[in-house]
Amino acid sequence: MTHRVLCCLLFFWSCLAWPACPPHKLTEPAQVRLNGDAVLIVTHPTSTHDARFSAKRGVDEAVRFAKRSRIPVVYLQDDTPEQFYFMEDCDPDYWVFSAGGEIKFDVPPAHVYIVGGHLELCLSATLHDVLHKWSGMAPRNLTVTYFMDAIYSNGKLVEPTEPYYRDFEKFMGVVAYRRPGGEHWPKLTLLETLGVIVREEHELEYLKKTLPRWDRTFPPSYRVELQLNDSVRKVLRPAPGWHPPTLLFRFIDSAINLADPTRPY
Repeated sequence: MTHRVLCCLLFFWSCLAWPACPPHKLTEPAQVRLNGDAVLIVTHPTSTHDARFSAKRGVDEAVRFAKRSRIPVVYLQDDTPEQFYFMEDCDPDYWVFSAGGEIKFDVPPAHVYIVGGHLELCLSATLHDVLHKWSGMAPRNLTVTYFMDAIYSNGKLVEPTEPYYRDFEKFMGVVAYRRPGGEHWPKLTLLETLGVIVREEHELEYLKKTLPRWDRTFPPSYRVELQLNDSVRKVLRPAPGWHPPTLLFRFIDSAINLADPTRPY
């Protein structure tokens, strides 16, 4: 057996033997108390939905970042058997049951960091609920930060009319090669999707499609912006006045990039 083959087998076996978190109690939504200015919400970090473990490293780094920055962490757990949850840290502030990504607890922090998936399904439901809860509070500046290497996706928002569609199909074909078909297997991270798209103007157009329906949730008095890493903020909707309340959607490659917890993210 060659050294390369041996290394591949050891990696495969290590994934199969990944230790599950010990039994834990779920917190009732009414008992969740989120203090401070920010929260990290982790939606369904499980290999049932992300069989490649594509988002695992990103999720682990996001949780480390949050704990280092003293940001509370909430894991959303569905009906998936607990042994398939792949995050390294088994001690969030709260485990909360959420069958489809919905959240029933209050979200007073003005900054939500989001990871997990599916980008197009359960994660989208999480964000729609966050925005709905925010919309009922007093106007203020709000931020949603996506850690893209920690978000898994089925790529359904990549349309055949896009110039990068054929490249995406080839990449997904490699990812799904000889795996059983259907939703269970072919996943990739949001960051990998941008790696296929390459051109920033196309990346930004794609990211716009991933956003929750802010236009149905927030009144015209809110300014809405989109930012990719440290690029110039793109205004999705202006608002009247010199300093209107602003809703910012920020996409960052990885929590690893936020080595300094004092940076204003």
